[in-house]
Amino acid sequence: MDVDGLRVAVTGAGRDSGRLLARAFAERGAHVFVSARDEAAAESTAEWIRQRGRGTGEAFVCDLQSPDSVRAFAAALADRTDHLDVLINNGAGYLHGEDLDDAEDDDIVATISGTATGTVLLTKHVLPLLRASTRPDVVNMISACGEVGHHRSGAHPAFYAAKHAQAGFAEIMSHRLRAEGVRVISLFPPDFVQHGPRDANRSLTAESVVACVLFAVGQPRDCFIREFRFEQAVAPGS
Repeated sequence: MDVDGLRVAVTGAGRDSGRLLARAFAERGAHVFVSARDEAAAESTAEWIRQRGRGTGEAFVCDLQSPDSVRAFAAALADRTDHLDVLINNGAGYLHGEDLDDAEDDDIVATISGTATGTVLLTKHVLPLLRASTRPDVVNMISACGEVGHHRSGAHPAFYAAKHAQAGFAEIMSHRLRAEGVRVISLFPPDFVQHGPRDANRSLTAESVVACVLFAVGQPRDCFIREFRFEQAVAPGS
């Protein structure tokens, strides 16, 4: 897949799969705008890119729970570039707990606002930069928790609610932006591990999720892959 020279923004890129996504694009020659709620975490990813990546990286603060922070990040991007080729909506705070009472009200609000509202606002404010690209993609790292009928995660109901909201937004934006040539690509992975053997009898790995993103973004412009859905590994005896 050819991503050399692309300008890519990744949210939640200070750790785990977000960091892996940023590194993967940079390793293939992209210029990556690395954002995270924690400035030091974003800078750590950008520094790794500067030291080892074939592409380049810049660090930014973006707290998806804060509309002001989202707008500031979008404005900073507009100051740095006249277009954006790929926006990866990866940032989201996971919330554990099977019972509603397992989380405080503030944590519930933060989970839904950071995931759902944050995705909507950031996409809105960087859409002019995407429209200025000759090959714009929006990638949404959703979750199987955003699928109707999915019950296999130990995530809190508020996380399920946030991911369903994110999925609904992605679906309508895919339909409405299709005529403009903006591809909206959504992934619905089950709970996955960051590292591990990548074989059929094990849990999905972050490396494989990243490979799906790279594959979709690298396709010719007549190929609109709207969604990736995944089968989960079957536990022994189930």
